[in-house]
Amino acid sequence: MSLSKALGHSLRRLTVAALSVLAAACATAPTEKVSIPALPAPGTPPSTAAVAKVVEFRIAAVGDIMLGGSATPEMQKYGYDYPFELLSPILKQAQIVFGNLEGPLTDDGAAITTKQYLFRSPPDKVAPALARAGFNIVSLANNHSLDYGAQGLDDTRAALDKVGIRVIGAGRNLAQARAPVYMQAGGAKIAFLAYSLTFPEEFWATPDKPGTAFGHEHFVRADVAAARAQADIVLVSFHWGQEGKIDLRDYQVQLAHAAIDAGAVAVLGHHPHILQGVERYKDGVILYSLGNFVFGSYSAQATRSAIAMLTFRDKRLSELRMLPINVKNAEVVFQSKPLAGADANQVIEQLQQMAQERGTLLRNHNGAAVLTLEN
Repeated sequence: MSLSKALGHSLRRLTVAALSVLAAACATAPTEKVSIPALPAPGTPPSTAAVAKVVEFRIAAVGDIMLGGSATPEMQKYGYDYPFELLSPILKQAQIVFGNLEGPLTDDGAAITTKQYLFRSPPDKVAPALARAGFNIVSLANNHSLDYGAQGLDDTRAALDKVGIRVIGAGRNLAQARAPVYMQAGGAKIAFLAYSLTFPEEFWATPDKPGTAFGHEHFVRADVAAARAQADIVLVSFHWGQEGKIDLRDYQVQLAHAAIDAGAVAVLGHHPHILQGVERYKDGVILYSLGNFVFGSYSAQATRSAIAMLTFRDKRLSELRMLPINVKNAEVVFQSKPLAGADANQVIEQLQQMAQERGTLLRNHNGAAVLTLEN
């Protein structure tokens, strides 16, 4: 046989063999699509460890809630789930939902005669409606929790406990009012504390008298530090500031910074009934006022507000998202609703302006004011 014929014969045999191997490989190869991992950046050390799964959870925080007053006729007509129907789907995206409950849930108690405005709501109606809307913790540290005395406060705590809603900021004595509440979400232990800095002074708890926890700075620092020693995350609520004013009082900034310095990751403000500034301070955020959520008043000032959605990744605050809502009761008739389009953008622009004054940049992302804290 010639050399050329021998080479040709050998090449044909090698080709057949290669095709046979390829066919066998194709017959046993997986049918699903195989993804090719991206190459590491230059200088990245090699790692053989498996990528850990990121654990994420959310805490929703809202403003003032009061379902009595001018809202009573609508509640009696449509029921106490009515005010939450349009916003409950948003709240239920969070594992923990927090708000400030103004006014006792009671049918008893003696009214405080020294106050102009007294609020109360039926406990057997409001507490279950709050639970169905998604709430599992509320602050009672405000200037209405004792409108119907110690009996009204006891009734409120009992009604909320019956439906599984935790309470902070008020109790039978100062120790109970200052005590943190611990909750679990996403593998993290979360502590909540609440304080009131609003009058009447008679509502402030003492070692042997029921009431709200007053926000002395030394209380705040000590309580936050103690809670942080037991929990992964600490959030603090303050009832403070001036009603209807966007301008902050100096003590608000001082207390908010003190809380974060002591170990809190977020400060949640209430009482002004309108939105106030947002500030990033160190690794935490301060929401000086969340405005109203659902409130039984036809106030001409309280028209726009927001739901704050705080996202945590691996026990660290990674994002704040403020979702604009319409709380103008002359329009929504005590059924607050989400805002979109130009109406949402208007609220976001206001939030951006107030945040910028606090050295904080919020971006408008899909109709929400967003602050990213991971970088």
